[in-house]
Amino acid sequence: MEDRFAFLAEWYDPVAGLLRKYQLFFYSSDSSVEMYDVKNQRVFLRRTKYEDLHMDDLFVGNKVIVFSRQLNLIDYGDQFTANKLGSKKERTLALIKPDSVTRIGDVLETIYGSNLIVTKAKMVKLTWSQAADFYVEHQSKPSFNSLVQFLSSGAVVALELMGDEAVSVWRRLLGPTDSALARRDDPQCVRAQYGTDAVKNVGHGSDSYMVAARELEFFFPSTVGHGPPNTAVLTDSTCCIVKPHAISEGLAGKILNSITLAGFEISALEMFSVERANAEEFLEVYKGVVPEYPNMVTELCSGPCLVLEIHGTDAPTAFRQLCGPLDPEIARHLRPTTLRALYGKNKVKNAVHCTDLPEDAALELQYFFKILDG
Repeated sequence: MEDRFAFLAEWYDPVAGLLRKYQLFFYSSDSSVEMYDVKNQRVFLRRTKYEDLHMDDLFVGNKVIVFSRQLNLIDYGDQFTANKLGSKKERTLALIKPDSVTRIGDVLETIYGSNLIVTKAKMVKLTWSQAADFYVEHQSKPSFNSLVQFLSSGAVVALELMGDEAVSVWRRLLGPTDSALARRDDPQCVRAQYGTDAVKNVGHGSDSYMVAARELEFFFPSTVGHGPPNTAVLTDSTCCIVKPHAISEGLAGKILNSITLAGFEISALEMFSVERANAEEFLEVYKGVVPEYPNMVTELCSGPCLVLEIHGTDAPTAFRQLCGPLDPEIARHLRPTTLRALYGKNKVKNAVHCTDLPEDAALELQYFFKILDG
């Protein structure tokens, strides 16, 4: 018998103003999907081939697009699916410390190369008190004050990682706590490559599943507005969105590396899963102007995207030059080193969105870092 994976999914119907529940079935043998309306007890979508959905997309808590409907996967639909896909799945915190925030691209490449995925991300600046609360389990150690001082000395990037045995995989990627020992004992690990000592050691990893749950709640609380605020400055800056297709293709690290190598400062960073209504609102300036508008909306809400604030003198104009022409094919002919030339596929899946007009930069940044983040 072929494998059939089942999930309980929710879809918000904007016309009726109702939250509708479905059973979503995915057949891995031919990448086909089927949907069953739970309330009305009837088939909603007959089994249909749908190659835009992949096994990696199927986990509880993820949002997937099925024929323009954004579905929230809220539970496993049967025990077979739970056993097959959920038994080893874990979530853990990866915290990138102030010494390595500029190397976030390298760290992301390591993460994606180890079959972990980033499900949440946020750049924040912790106060001394917040850093002390985070390190509360270490308060009896001699290094406590040094740890707190360093963690609160600059911006950090908190990441929620998900994957098979994510807790141990991330700690193994980090390597020994002391970067000097790491260079001796595990020269390929993250701390060996980028760390300095036992405090300035690139990152932190939760040491158990239970600790991970507490630490993730610290940075990504279930109560909106209770976590540390983002680091957006909203002036002398521009907006960049690493699009969902680039995230799913594991290109986020390469794109961030290209941005920093070009001399740009990433002053804020956050991962968003954009609802369709928000995508339509954000991209409304293109409605009726470019024929790709409907597909641009679908792409923006097709999965998580990474929103960046790029800070610097004349940032909107300079960064737009780095992004290149809207069409990657044209970009590859005219400006082959631009982001869209390097990482784009077509005019819709062109790797990144950037602010087109300098006067719109503050509005676009506020939309994500003030309105959607609030």
